[in-house]
Parts: sequence; structure tokens; C-alpha cells
Amino acid sequence: MTTPNVLDELEWRGLIAHSTDLEALRAALGEGSVKFYVGFDPTAPSLHMGHLVQILTARRLQDAGHRPYALVGGATGTIGDPKESGERIMNSLDTVKEWVERVRGQIEPFLGFEGDNAATMVNNYDWTASMSVIDFLRDIGKHFPVNRMLAREVVRTRLESGISYTEFSYVLLQSMDFLNLFRDHGVTLQFGGSDQWGNLTAGVDLIRRVTGGKAHAIATPLMTKADGTKYGKTEGGALWLDPEMLSPYAFHQFWLNVEDEKVGELLRVFTFLSREEIEELERLTTEEPWKRAGQKALADEVTTLVHGAAETEHAKAAASALFGGGELGDIQASTLAAALRETGGTTVEASAIPPVLDLFVAAGLVKSKGEARRMVSEGGAYLNNVRVEDPDLQPTARDLVAGDWLVLRRGKKNFAGVRAV
Repeated sequence: MTTPNVLDELEWRGLIAHSTDLEALRAALGEGSVKFYVGFDPTAPSLHMGHLVQILTARRLQDAGHRPYALVGGATGTIGDPKESGERIMNSLDTVKEWVERVRGQIEPFLGFEGDNAATMVNNYDWTASMSVIDFLRDIGKHFPVNRMLAREVVRTRLESGISYTEFSYVLLQSMDFLNLFRDHGVTLQFGGSDQWGNLTAGVDLIRRVTGGKAHAIATPLMTKADGTKYGKTEGGALWLDPEMLSPYAFHQFWLNVEDEKVGELLRVFTFLSREEIEELERLTTEEPWKRAGQKALADEVTTLVHGAAETEHAKAAASALFGGGELGDIQASTLAAALRETGGTTVEASAIPPVLDLFVAAGLVKSKGEARRMVSEGGAYLNNVRVEDPDLQPTARDLVAGDWLVLRRGKKNFAGVRAV
């Protein structure tokens, strides 16, 4: 059974930046179950924050009774969509094949693969690998006017610096995906990020030219910070969904530290909280920003969606302990170690751990031993959450926590990890 107002829900959540014919799509979504697809190119070993927008949008549509096709691009992933910054590095077929499986594994937990509107996972390599160049040019290429391809913004941007025919032709491959899913599976809706809008509409147009059929496309907005720059980066790189590439602790901390101005928008896009819950969190963020109620809810909800409730609790407990609100020994060792790695810190030899003042300097919490000595005398220096009273304290291997770490803290908020190796 479908929910007729799912498009209203997507609009309220700010998830529609562009659409082909919104009223026609609204009618189609209200008449019955619509088959839709969203694609993911395995150009890295993990998906990231931008992909999560698409995964959760697919989940919303499926929850409303529509049927998702999740496409992992084993073919298009060997090329990659053109970037404005320059030519992509093409990965080997074996690497892409491995990444296809990793990406599939990240998508699967979010969608239901049983029931009347069960999700289907597809790989465009299946219908691309055996296609001859002649067939591709005759059946697909002839429907793409070069002047329209040249008018695409990313192509115009790259014309002076140079763009290969391979990347120039990417739009044909993605459009062919939509055509194949339309003909073979009855898929009539594709969505993706707004940076994909040219590819999305090209697929709609190809379906019209080849079959005379009608298809739909919608694009979600790109996530930006309050200053207009893109989200999706942490100090260590992209906001990866793979816990080996970005720890659940760092993932939780990212959401916990978003700007007040963006809390409402991010709650709408990245959580399944109700309108009433989100509006109440927005009110609290505006009226009592120091409590950070919106950020806390956002961090808990998104981390639980991606990494599970247990990892969320581990991340919260580690943060509390690192800022002096809990016992370091009670924290899961792997979580604490991951959190400390995020601090930058420093490394020392386990057989020759320096005195505590030297550790504070080496970890970057103070600039000199004199400053470190003053910090101790003023009561602002902590080792493993215990105030340092003796400036000549000599830590030993017995002080190590989480296997091989010392936790230094200056005051209430500044801490660093020292790893003994």
C-alpha cells in the first residue's frame, strides 16, 4: 500500500532541488507503487555523507510503498562521472569489482529485500560488458546531440583544460542504465544529487526518444555549510560510512558539531524523526542553543542509522570520558583508541616515555615546558583524567589505557592522545 503524500514529505524535508514534472510525478506516486532507481558509482572503497542522502531518500520512498532498484555501477565506476577539477584516475577492473561488493554491503542494511515492494540490487556491468562499440554508437550515441552535451556545465568547465572522450561520454552510459531499467523492469523514476541533474534528465530524454515512454527525475540538493561550502569533509578527509575509514566516534562528533543554523535542515534530511519532533528540536536550538539539543539528537540518530545503537553509546561514553565525565577504563578499548587517533597527538617509545611536561609539549597542548609547568601549578593539567599535581611526574607503562595510550587534557575541553609504541 502506498502513501500518496510521500512527495509532500520529501518537499517538507527539503529533498527536492529539481524535478522534471513534479505534478505528474505526484500523480504517479499517488496512483500506486512506482519503481524507482538511484545509482552509486564505486569510485572509492566506501560511500560517504552525500551518498547517505540518496540511500535515506530511497528508504523513505520504499517506506511509502514504492519499489527501489539500487544500482551499483560496476561499469560506470570504472570511468567515473566527470569532475570540474580534472580527469579522474581510472581504477582497475579488479579494484572496482571489490568496491562494488563493499558498496552493496553498505546499501543493503537500509532497504528491505522482502515483501511486495522488495528492493532489487543491480549492476550495470551486467548489460554493458557484452555490448559492442558499434551497438553502443548506433543504439545509444545517435540520440545524443553533441551541442547539448557541450552545453553541460561540467563539460564547459573542462573544455579549456581538456576532457577525455571517455569522461565526455559518461552521460551516455548513465542514460543507458535508465533506459535498460525502464524497458526490462518498468522503472519510471530516477533520482540523485543535484550535481547529477544533467545525467538524470538525459536519461529521461533517452527513454522518450527510444521508446516514446514517459519517465521522471528528481534531484536532491547538495549539502552545504552555513557559509555555502560543501559538507562531507572532516579533519581526516571525507565523511565516510565505513567504520574502518572513519571511526563511529569521529562520525558522531561531526554531527555533534554542526552549526546551529543547519540543525533543522540536517535533521530533516538525515533522520526519520517526525515533523513535530524536528520542529521541537529546532525551537530548543533557537531558544537554548547552549544545550545543543538538536545536535545531540542529530548525532545520535544518524550514527545509530549508520553504525548501530551500540556504537553510538560507545562514542558518547568515550566523548564523556575524554572530557572528564567518566572513567577511561570503562570505555571500550577500540572506541577509545579510535577517538584518540582523531586528536592528532603524538607517538613516543613505550620503553622511554618522557616526563609529563614534555608530553604536554609534544602533544601540542602547550608551546613550552614553562607553559606546561604553569598549567600544572594552576591545576589545569590532567593525565588520564587525574589532575597532575607534580610537574616532575614520570608516566610509566602502567599508566597506559586502551592498550597503549596516555590521555592528556588541558582544562575542560582540550585533550590529546599520546601513543606508546
